[in-house]
Amino acid sequence: MNVVVIGLGSMGKRRIRLIKKYNSQYRIFGIDSSEERRKTSEKEYGIMTFSNVDELFLENSVDSAFICTSPLSHSEIISHCLEKGLHVFTELNLVTDGYDENIVLAKENKRVLFLSSTFLYRQEVRKIKQLIKENNCLLNYTYHIGQYLPDWHPWENYKDFFVGDKRSNGCREIFAIELPWLTDVFGTINKVHVMKNKISSLDIEYDDNYMVMIEHENGHKGMLAVDVVSRKAVRNFELFGEKLFLQWDGSAEGIKIYDFERKEEKKILLYETVDQLEQYSKFVVENAYFDEIASFFAVVDNREEPLYSFSKDKSILKIIDEIEA
Repeated sequence: MNVVVIGLGSMGKRRIRLIKKYNSQYRIFGIDSSEERRKTSEKEYGIMTFSNVDELFLENSVDSAFICTSPLSHSEIISHCLEKGLHVFTELNLVTDGYDENIVLAKENKRVLFLSSTFLYRQEVRKIKQLIKENNCLLNYTYHIGQYLPDWHPWENYKDFFVGDKRSNGCREIFAIELPWLTDVFGTINKVHVMKNKISSLDIEYDDNYMVMIEHENGHKGMLAVDVVSRKAVRNFELFGEKLFLQWDGSAEGIKIYDFERKEEKKILLYETVDQLEQYSKFVVENAYFDEIASFFAVVDNREEPLYSFSKDKSILKIIDEIEA
């Protein structure tokens, strides 16, 4: 298997590392317009790199592409890769540019078009879904996700990467990460009520905090707080109902349920080993990124159905558009 990773920033480097871990025999190429990023990737991972896709294809055959560039560039790159006969794994798109055309193109060329939704692969999310099914009662949840925008990529100015753009803004990315697993666990969203504004001095042209009341079709309800102003990075999830009380702080070891008979909290351990990198917060669990890479290759080999899709993402992005409107 020959794989090209397009975009050699932090996410592209993560994908290279984990593809190597998945199968060290795969040959990996890298593409980035930045010479500095290309040289760094060549040195760190021992791969060949190129400045563009066409340069790569002059002398090399490739089976699959991982698209790790900024979201607004994805549509055109996806189309180009599908036209070249590649299976495509793409990071979050945040906009529906080219969705219908690329869905058709993938089908016509019999190629896999796979969209990342990493939290669907988190063991904590799967455990929450299992507990909800087992307890079979109506539930409410509160969920706050926030982190100060300049802290997202401390090595660069927030205005110099995609979260500074109104179309692919930081709050929109958080919604695009969280809503797929929330709808998978609690059901289709029936109604939202939104309060939002800008409360920071950040040099951005979008609202920096949201309070969203969510009603799911099956009767579950949630209060979702999303922001890019919290000076402490937080993921605080609390689920409560007559038969279940659960808390999760977003970390791999941070899920707890309340035993109401013994009147005590019980921590649930879900991982034998947790793969985490020092430069990232405790919320970033490499295991899930690895598992969705494994899922992509299983889909390519016709061994598995994807957990997420462009069609599902269209519905999620429609909800986000409604929240932002």
